[in-house]
Amino acid sequence: MRDPYEVLGVAKGADIKDVKKAYRKLARELHPDLHPGDRKAEDRFKEVAASYDFLSDADKKKRYDAGEIDASGTPRAERTFYRDYAEGGPGTRYSDPREFYRDLDGMDFFSDLFGGRAGPRQGAPQMAGSDVRHAVDIDFLEAVNGATRSIAMADGKRLRVTIPPGSEDGDVLRLKGQGLPGFGGGPSGDLLIELKVKPHATFTRTGLDIHSELPITLPEAVLGAKVEVPTVDGSVTLTVPKGSNTGSRLRVRGKGVPGPGGGKRGDHYVELKVVLPAAPDPDLVRLVEDWAANHPYNVRSGT
Repeated sequence: MRDPYEVLGVAKGADIKDVKKAYRKLARELHPDLHPGDRKAEDRFKEVAASYDFLSDADKKKRYDAGEIDASGTPRAERTFYRDYAEGGPGTRYSDPREFYRDLDGMDFFSDLFGGRAGPRQGAPQMAGSDVRHAVDIDFLEAVNGATRSIAMADGKRLRVTIPPGSEDGDVLRLKGQGLPGFGGGPSGDLLIELKVKPHATFTRTGLDIHSELPITLPEAVLGAKVEVPTVDGSVTLTVPKGSNTGSRLRVRGKGVPGPGGGKRGDHYVELKVVLPAAPDPDLVRLVEDWAANHPYNVRSGT
């Protein structure tokens, strides 16, 4: 067995509080439930558990720190043979390994690793279970308007998750008690669901406001018109004023993103884009030529 202080990543002779703190951190990171099928992680977990078992024994720790015994508990000056340990008790070099990993800080690590369960030792310190992170892809409109999603977890369990209106990319939803189980009777960790919002083909978002671009025809721009405009709530009728131009912005009040906790909604801003016919039209060309001859103007006068 390696130096238990080295295994736990603490200085030699460290106080038992520091030993316990390091052990708890590593036990959470290396727990087999987080690394299914990973033999290296399992072996490392066992090594950490064994090191803590050794150092949590006050007598062994004192003798090891004084150099009287090695990491297996064997007196350094003593030369013995296998037969001396064949019937050794827990923690000796040749004892049953199941005893070696049993009852560490109130937990039966060996049985937990291989499917069994053992109750916590009375008075053993409790450890809360680790949180579990899970990313979920959602549509833009689900984030804006809210939704309910069914999420499949790694263990096969399905959870119904409510996505609140006004959610943003990167928001994290916390589900209490849905993470990994605790140790020694401690509470379970939480499930942290990170939202990944997909881009929308038409809408973009700035704070609580929605922005979109609306193509309009030349007659609609010159003469004005009433047009259908998509919003996050469905289509609405919008009036395009006479003489509108590309870049002109119209506002649809209250059709943006809901504020936190159902607060006041933002607005929807529509930017107009004048689009000419795909193919040149002779009548339009003649009309513009006649108009331009009598109405010259320069839109680049400031350049």
